[in-house]
Amino acid sequence: MGLRDFLNEGIIIFDGAMGTMLQSRGLKIGELPEKLNIESPEIIVEIHKKYIEAGSKIITTNTFGANELKLKNSGYTVEEIIHRAVKNAKEAIDGKNVYIALDIGPIGELLEPMGTLGFEDAYNIFKDQVIQGVKNGVDLILIETMTDLYEAKAAILAAKENSDLPVFCTMSFEKDKRTFTGCNIISMVMVLQGLGVDALGVNCSLGPKEIEPIVDEILKISKVPVMVQANAGLPSIVDGNTVFNISPEEFALYGRRFGEKGVKVIGGCCGTTDKHIEALVSALNNIVVQDREYYPINSICTPTNAVVIDEVKVIGERINPTGKKLFKEALVRGDIDYILREAIAQVEAGADILDVNVGLPEINEEETMVKVIKEIQSILDVPLQIDSTNPRVIEKGLRIYNGKAIVNSVNGEDESLDKILPIVKKYGASVVGLTLDERGIPKTALERFKIAEKIVKRAEEYNIDKEDIYIDCLTLTAAAQQEGVKETLKAIELVKEKLKVKTVLGVSNVSFGLPNRELLNRTFLASSIYAGLDLPIINPLNKEMMDTIISSKVLWNDDKGAKEYINSYENIRNESDSKEIYKTNGEDLFNIILKGIKEEAKDATEKLLLYKEPLDIVNGYIVPALDLMGEKYEKGEIFLPQLIRSAETVKNSFEIIKEGLIGESKLQISKGKIILATVKGDIHDIGKNIVKVLLENYNYEIIDLGKDVPKEKIVEEAIKNDVKLIGLSALMTTTVKNMEDTIKTLKKENSNFVVMVGGAVLNEEYANMIKADFYAKDARDAVTIARKVLGQNKIN
Repeated sequence: MGLRDFLNEGIIIFDGAMGTMLQSRGLKIGELPEKLNIESPEIIVEIHKKYIEAGSKIITTNTFGANELKLKNSGYTVEEIIHRAVKNAKEAIDGKNVYIALDIGPIGELLEPMGTLGFEDAYNIFKDQVIQGVKNGVDLILIETMTDLYEAKAAILAAKENSDLPVFCTMSFEKDKRTFTGCNIISMVMVLQGLGVDALGVNCSLGPKEIEPIVDEILKISKVPVMVQANAGLPSIVDGNTVFNISPEEFALYGRRFGEKGVKVIGGCCGTTDKHIEALVSALNNIVVQDREYYPINSICTPTNAVVIDEVKVIGERINPTGKKLFKEALVRGDIDYILREAIAQVEAGADILDVNVGLPEINEEETMVKVIKEIQSILDVPLQIDSTNPRVIEKGLRIYNGKAIVNSVNGEDESLDKILPIVKKYGASVVGLTLDERGIPKTALERFKIAEKIVKRAEEYNIDKEDIYIDCLTLTAAAQQEGVKETLKAIELVKEKLKVKTVLGVSNVSFGLPNRELLNRTFLASSIYAGLDLPIINPLNKEMMDTIISSKVLWNDDKGAKEYINSYENIRNESDSKEIYKTNGEDLFNIILKGIKEEAKDATEKLLLYKEPLDIVNGYIVPALDLMGEKYEKGEIFLPQLIRSAETVKNSFEIIKEGLIGESKLQISKGKIILATVKGDIHDIGKNIVKVLLENYNYEIIDLGKDVPKEKIVEEAIKNDVKLIGLSALMTTTVKNMEDTIKTLKKENSNFVVMVGGAVLNEEYANMIKADFYAKDARDAVTIARKVLGQNKIN
C-alpha cells in the first residue's frame, strides 16, 4: 500500500521529538543535532528504533536544520548530513513497514520584504535538501514548524517541482491563532492545500490543550488530511533543565480526541518521547475513524488577510493602463510610487481586492508585474487579482505572490484554457472565466452560459475546485448594444443558479459613450448585485458606487443589523476628495511612515527640514508614527510585515535628518546604548534582528553581537561600552540554560546591568525563573522596556 493510500485508510502515527531525546543522551547545549548523524550515528539509530518500537509508522530524519545556511560552519555539507541521516533511519527500520520522512525546518532567515533572503534563494536552499532526500530514498517530505507562509510556499514548490513524493506541511501558531509573522488559519489552509500538499496542519509552539482550538478551525475548512504534532505541554525550568508539563497519558488522551475529530496524522513535537508515542498508539487503538465534513469556502488571501467571498466584495480597477494616460506614463518611466499611491487610495476607499494589470507594449510586462506585486505586498495586506492574457506573466506573478491570488483571466477558447488552467492549478490560485470564445462575445445569455459551463467543466478536469472559479458574464456598452445589458444580467442569474459558482464583472463598460456615466454605472451595479454578482470590478474612489454596495448589503441581509451601513454614514463623509488619489507632500511624513512608502520618506523629510528643526521632526513625526504602529501591532490591527516596513521607512527619513545634524554639529542623537545578542549555542537571530530594527528607529544605539555569543563576550562588551541594558535572545529550549548562565555572569560582574530576554521558547514565567529583569514578548515590548530603563521618550 502506498503512503497516499495509507493516508486515506486510517490514522497515521508519526514519531516524537528528536531534540528532547538527544538532550537526555548528552547533546551539548547549542550543538547542532544534525552533526550527530555522522559523529554519533548509533544514538540516532537508537532513537529511531525507540519510536518504531513505540508504534510510529513514520519516522523523521534528523535533518530539521540541514540547510546550507545552518550548516555553514559545521564542517559538513547538506549532501553528507542527509545521506547519513537517511542511512541511520533505514538501519533503524531494518525491513519493517515504516516510512521515512525527510525533515525540513525553517531556513533561519526572514524572506523579503521582512528580511533580505529572496524567494528564489529560499527555494534553491530547499531544493538542495529535497534532491538529496530523494536521492537517498526517503518516502515523503515533511516541511514543519513554519511561521512564514512565504517560506512554506518556497519549500512546497521545491518539494513538488523536484520530486513526486507526498508532501506534508505544518505551521506553528500562537494562542492568538496566528503565526509569528501574522499568518492566519484560513490563509494557511487556502495556500497549502492550493499548492497541493498531501496533509497540512500545526506543530510545535503549544501543548495539545492550547493547540486544540486551532486544530478545530483547520478541520472545518481543510479538504486535505489534517496533521497535528503538539508539544508535551508548556516548558518550564527545573534544576536548570527544561521540562514539559504533560505526561504521556494526558498527551495520549488529547491525541485520541484529535483522532475522533478527524485528524489523520498525529505525532509529537518538543518534549515528547517514545513513551508519549507508545501511550498515543494505545489510546488510538480500535478508534473508529469517522468521515470528516468540511465546509469549502471561497477565499482570496494574503498571509495576514483572508477575504472570504460570502457577500459582495470590491475589486479595485485602477491599477490598469487602459484609458489612463498618467498611469501609462508612470509605467513607462518605472514610477512605482505612483502605482503604490493608487493601491493605497483604493484600499482606503474600501477595495477588498486589487486588480493588477501592467500590460503595455513599451515595457517588459513580466518584470514589471513581479516588481509591482512585490512592492504592493510590502505595504498592503490586500489580496491581488493578476490581470494578463500572457501565460508567462501570469506564472511569474503567481510564483512571487505571497498568498492566494485570482487570475484574470481565461476564456472559452481551448488554447486559453489549456495554457492558463495548469498554471492556476500549480500555484493554487483562483481564476476568472470570461464568457467569450473564438467567435467573440455571444449575444444571448444562454450562449454565454454555455461558455461558462465549458470553462467550469474544463477547470474541474484540471482538479480546480468550484470554489476557485469565478465567471465574468461580460458587460456590453448600452450605447452600442443596449439589448445586451439585459442579457448580461440574465447570464449572471443562470451561472449562479445552475453552475453554483461565484461571479465577477467589470461594471463601468456599460456607460461608455453616454452622458452621466456614473448614474448608469451605479444603476447597473445595483441590478447586477440583484442578479447575483459577487465581485464587481469598479473604481472604489467613486463614492456613489461604494454607497450602492454598502446599501445593497443592508437590503440583502448581508450586513447584519446594518452595522457597516451605520458606521459608514453616522458621520457624513467629505465628498470633495472622493475622486482624488492619495497624494503626499512634505507635511505627510507621519502618514508616509504609517503606510510604509519608503521611497517618499526622504523627499518628505527634506521638505520638512526647510522650516523645522531635525529633532522636532523626530519627536513630532517619527516617534508618534512609530508609537501608533506599535499600538496597532499590539491590538492585532497590523502584523510583522507592516511593522517592519514602517521601520524601514523611518530609516530613509533618518538618513536625511542625520545629514542635517552633521551640518549643524548635532550628530549625537542617541537615547542610549543597548547590547543585543543570541546566546551561546543558538544560531537563530530573526527575532533579535527585528528588535534591532525597531530600537534603532527609536534612536537607541544598538551594539549587535550576533548569534551564538559566549557569555564572556557579552560581559566584556557591556563593560567596554558602558552599557546598562542588555537584550538576550534564544529560540531553542536547549539554549535557555546558557541564557540563565549569561544573566548570572552579568549580574555577578555588575548588579546594575539590566537584562531583558525574549524568544519563541520564553514566557514571563521563564524569564522570572532565570532571573531576567524584563521579558519582551516582541519588538514593541523591547521599545517599552528600553524607555523604562533608559528614560527619554523624546530626543533632547
